Amino acid sequence: MEVILKTDIKGLGYKNDTVNVKPGYGRNYLIPQGFAIIANESNRKMIEENIKQAAHKAEKIKADAEAIANAIGDTVLEIKAKAGDSGKIFGAVTTLQISDALKAKGIDVDRKKISFKSEVKMVGDYEVEIDLHKEVKKDVKFSVVAE
Repeated sequence: MEVILKTDIKGLGYKNDTVNVKPGYGRNYLIPQGFAIIANESNRKMIEENIKQAAHKAEKIKADAEAIANAIGDTVLEIKAKAGDSGKIFGAVTTLQISDALKAKGIDVDRKKISFKSEVKMVGDYEVEIDLHKEVKKDVKFSVVAE
């Protein structure tokens, strides 16, 4: 079943993308929740017109995302966590902690755009990927230190 996405859905696609999904997923989840519409001819024409009108706005959004990526640069964040003697931390580092550390450096990134490359359970150095725009992704290094 072909649908046109109305919002960005992680792991599936970005807004205005036409994607193939299983019929049940499209009919029972995406369409009723308002995340997608059926990809018929009239909807495709409507989306194409919306894309033409939003092209200028999209360039500005992409430029803003690139500016944020440049502002991040080679920044290495330091996340403090309670840890045991073996270096294992209590709990885990979350995207909210990464977002707050970036905010402390003057860079505002929504926590939903941050994803971990590996599970963070020990003291050490790690990386996260920040999905600022569908064409702009930035890897940020951070180190977990014991409090």
